[in-house]
Amino acid sequence: MIEFFFDCSSPWTYLAFHNIQPLAREVNVDIAWRPILVGGIFNTINPSVYASRETPVPAKARYMKKDLADWARSSGLAIKMPPTVFPVNSVKAMRGCIWLQYEQPETMVPFARTVFEIYWGEDKDISKDEVLTEVCQRVGLDPAAFFAGISEQVIKDELKLNTDEVMARGGFGSPTIYLDKTDMYFGNDRMPLIREALQRRSAA
Repeated sequence: MIEFFFDCSSPWTYLAFHNIQPLAREVNVDIAWRPILVGGIFNTINPSVYASRETPVPAKARYMKKDLADWARSSGLAIKMPPTVFPVNSVKAMRGCIWLQYEQPETMVPFARTVFEIYWGEDKDISKDEVLTEVCQRVGLDPAAFFAGISEQVIKDELKLNTDEVMARGGFGSPTIYLDKTDMYFGNDRMPLIREALQRRSAA
């Protein structure tokens, strides 16, 4: 089992979300999708992210933009960095992922994929109800049911519990990926290491 803790507000998570699915099919392993709120992680244990945004190292920032573009090209994805609204409040989108795991589990991955695409590829603000309404329409969800569902306290609580859990298990951002509960990997560029680890488990 692969556990994939994710927040759609991260471009590196978009890459990993895209790339881990064929990897899982290749090695015949299921993915447990675990929506989180990465801002809650930054606020609690990793405020250095905010400091680096306020006082970036110019050379590093230029390279990171190139690196992201290279990875996006390799993955066949469109990623605009930075989008017009960045960082973005993704709480409603991530609550939507939680709600769908209960109501329409088969729609959770298409919904998350569309949230990634509409934010990173089309530069639309996923904190806005009208943008989330468009996401719902694209994946065949009733927007009224969606907004009612994400307002339920149990959905809000589970998003916080997932976020608290990943921090308690050593995570500090998105995406955080676990194999066998304790073998942690962070980021899109760890895919080769994850593949090797899964192949070792399969061989054993």
